[in-house]
Amino acid sequence: MRAAPMPARPRSVSSSLLLCSTLMLSAAAARADDSTGSGGSPPAPAASEPASPAPADAPASPAPSADATPAPVPEQPAPASFFPKRPKLDAFFTSYGELQFAYFNHGLNQNRARGSQRDSRVEFDTTRLVVELKGVLPDYGIEAEVEVEFEHGGTGTAMELEYEEFGEFEQELDKGGEILVEELFLSKKLGQNASLTVGRFYVAVGTLSEFSRPIDYLGTTRDEAETSIIPNTWDEMGLRLRYKFPWGLRLTGQLINGLDSTGFSSRNWVVGGHQRRFEVQRATDIAVVARVDVTHFEGFIFGASAYYGDTTRNRPKADLVKNCENANNEAEVAPCGYVSAPLTILDAHLSVRKGPWSAKALVMWGHLKNAEAISQRNARLSNLLGVQRTPVSDNALAAWGEVGYDIAPIVGLDADHQLFPFVRYDYVDSQFKPRAELFDNPRFRRSVYTVGIAYQLMNVAFAKVDFGHRRFGSAVFRPENTLRLATGFNY
Repeated sequence: MRAAPMPARPRSVSSSLLLCSTLMLSAAAARADDSTGSGGSPPAPAASEPASPAPADAPASPAPSADATPAPVPEQPAPASFFPKRPKLDAFFTSYGELQFAYFNHGLNQNRARGSQRDSRVEFDTTRLVVELKGVLPDYGIEAEVEVEFEHGGTGTAMELEYEEFGEFEQELDKGGEILVEELFLSKKLGQNASLTVGRFYVAVGTLSEFSRPIDYLGTTRDEAETSIIPNTWDEMGLRLRYKFPWGLRLTGQLINGLDSTGFSSRNWVVGGHQRRFEVQRATDIAVVARVDVTHFEGFIFGASAYYGDTTRNRPKADLVKNCENANNEAEVAPCGYVSAPLTILDAHLSVRKGPWSAKALVMWGHLKNAEAISQRNARLSNLLGVQRTPVSDNALAAWGEVGYDIAPIVGLDADHQLFPFVRYDYVDSQFKPRAELFDNPRFRRSVYTVGIAYQLMNVAFAKVDFGHRRFGSAVFRPENTLRLATGFNY
């Protein structure tokens, strides 16, 4: 049996028109595809009229013209620069470092009845690393300089056996290493020959204020004489004025903070007065320094310097005051005033670098007024202050000199090398002609005889070796021998 056929559905007019439109659009799309295909006929030329005319109510755009003058563009304000304009700056970086290896035939304790005991010991030391940065504004004659020294490789704390204090242990906060800002100042040129400086700088006393780098001296260490009675590379804060006459006379004047007398001692005279124990240096007592150097003769510098300043009111406590019966003003710390203890230091110095010769020499004398009053008060200081508390002498004397001769050409080395066999002599007496009440201890009168050889490569690298023999002011004390090797760089 066959199924009956489905009845045909009548099509409406709108459906027919929609179908025709769809077929016409499909045919047009197919022709377009053929015209763009790779294998088809070439594309028809573009129509000369736009595909859709612009609306009649659209605003007409002005036709561009080749010779028309462009409309002026309003000037926009320049954006603010993130970095403001700065003047020209010349920057310089220098540095030097020193390593040392030493052999000693004696122990550390020099305060025994016959001096230090015989001992064989070796020490290695990262003596110092110094970095210096200098910036100069040549258009304004302004210079800024900062110098930082790293001593013994770092910072830390350590316990020290202090023989000056009867073998007492002391906590040394700066042992194991130090980081010191030795120079930080601003300087302004005043004309061609003068300059004014404010900040921290070296005190213009002795030879080490001018010649502190390892290539400046021939020995493996800085001279023992100078560093035994005044601070090593002594730096303070204040003002400095320099003037150099055209014919080779250089004058230096300084106004700086004075020393602190709580650190004065028998062995090292005023070395401990350098205010490094506290964060802030006291400048209640101001010191003045005057120095003159003659540089007229090529290769020679010689001159003299003087230091004068009180040392009482820079003590951590106001404990060195005058006693008086009528002191009834409790509102004042020192109703009768302070005990004045000015310090005077004089020196004459010489430096030679002429041809194959290299030499340096210094004589230094110092006087401390009211040294007995300082000693009596220091004897009652607290151990926590970290000072030696031994009586300080009224006077001190130091002298040293070294001379070397460059034999590099003799042994066949070219001009880049320098080889100086040298001799050095140090003498220091930190109790030179003391007051009658103070025993003139020969233990503090020392002479050091040194021989050695120093090699330098273009003032950049160096190596030194020397042998030192130290004798004391009495034959009772055993002499001491030291062999040292030092090497490092300077740039």
